[in-house]
Amino acid sequence: MYISGVTIDLNVFKFCTSLRGLGSIMILIVLGIVGVTYYAVVLTNYGPALFLGGFDTLASLTVLILFHCLLVMLLWSYFAVVFTDPGTVPPNWKPSVDEERGEVDPLNEVELSNLQSDPSNQQIRYCRKCSQPKPPRCHHCSVCGRCVLKMDHHCVWVVNCVGALNYKYFLLFLFYTFLETTLVTISLLPHFITFFTDGEIPGTPGTLATTFLTFVLNLAFSLSLLGFLVMHILLLAANATTIEAYEKRNTPKWRYDLGRRKNFEQVFGMDKGYWFIPAYSEEDIRRMPVLQGLEYPSTLDFNVPEF
Repeated sequence: MYISGVTIDLNVFKFCTSLRGLGSIMILIVLGIVGVTYYAVVLTNYGPALFLGGFDTLASLTVLILFHCLLVMLLWSYFAVVFTDPGTVPPNWKPSVDEERGEVDPLNEVELSNLQSDPSNQQIRYCRKCSQPKPPRCHHCSVCGRCVLKMDHHCVWVVNCVGALNYKYFLLFLFYTFLETTLVTISLLPHFITFFTDGEIPGTPGTLATTFLTFVLNLAFSLSLLGFLVMHILLLAANATTIEAYEKRNTPKWRYDLGRRKNFEQVFGMDKGYWFIPAYSEEDIRRMPVLQGLEYPSTLDFNVPEF
């Protein structure tokens, strides 16, 4: 970049690559927030209330059971997103369909060589950074430095890309985090209100400050996650990713929209017993190739170019 006679070396890809260094820091931040919340809800407020008897004991027991159940699902989903590869283009992968002729006809080495010399060919998607063909809905991540199958976005909170193989886990993480933060906000609301009363408030200054901080943090996360969750529910219903949202707005009929039921199953599978846990049944993996992220059924002809 050249400004007023001064040359500035600005490389956005170097900035993207530097985001990898957040790694364990972001995970520690998430665990730190969970730890503070656990201390405020369980150890400071509702744990001791179990021994008060009567309605207080019943209310505390209900809150603690819900809190721990949601916490287990939240952490399970979170680490599933963190440690699950979102999907990588297999080595030496070749398109299995010649889109120009409309029939099964894998590209040979000469055709691949011609494709590499002419990346502008819209019949077959090609990544100039990875120097390889790209499957449908695959995009290059500048942070990870590779192509990701059905890439949605790179999330710094999970230190990973969100793609074909972990998108379900990411949605469940949003869902359980929203429920958990909402539960914490509601359960700590009476304690928060007491800060603005004239009566004596039980607890040490440290525990009171922790309760106040936990309420504000969980309220903020709950409100922000609500909008984010609604956005992804709409994308899920239309079978589109965050990256594809712009393309979808400029397309009369989105090629991958097969109806809400089928769109949902392409992410969560057909086995209802696995819908709310971050895992797939072996039967779904066997009978649904779409879960592997390489091939997607479309309502349009393959002749429609994809960007």
